[in-house]
Formats: sequence, structure tokens, C-alpha cells
Amino acid sequence: MACYAADAHDLRAVDRFKAALAAGEEELVPAAAVQRMLEGEHPIRVWRELRGLRAAEVAKQCGVSAAYLSEIETGKKEGSLSVIKKIAEALGVKVDDLI
Repeated sequence: MACYAADAHDLRAVDRFKAALAAGEEELVPAAAVQRMLEGEHPIRVWRELRGLRAAEVAKQCGVSAAYLSEIETGKKEGSLSVIKKIAEALGVKVDDLI
């Protein structure tokens, strides 16, 4: 019986995801982008490139220098929480997706 309950729970979760996807609240992420992040590439760079944005564009929108954004993307600097929030907004993702 527990197996059927788990299956029903999983099916409801899939239905919720499909509804959120249709409403634009979720998105599908290409496997290649996920793989890049799993291999250690900074999520900010992956999401920025996935969105087709140049570093200078994102930096300007966030009120930081392109050099500072580059240092964050390469791991030389962590970036303040306020900057990470601005980057997340510019990329249309949640802060959790970037850290």
C-alpha cells in the first residue's frame, strides 16, 4: 500500500510542477547547463550565458563593474548578498540558484 501512496504523491508533485511551468513560475534547465554547474562552473556565469547576456550588461544593470562581476564568476570574490540579489533579479532566478 505504501508504494501506491508514494506513487500518488509523486504524480501530484509532477502535476504541481507542470502547472507552475505553464504559469511561468518554473523553467526547464538544459542538461548541459546543469552539467556545467555540477562540474564547478559558477552558476552566475552559467545562468548569464543561458540568458544570452554579456557580463557588462548584467554588471551595469546591477550597478557594479564588469570586473567585479568577473571576479564573482571566477570565484575570486564571493560578492555581497545585496549584489547577489541584484544579479538574481537581472537573471530572473532565485538567489538560491546562484549560491
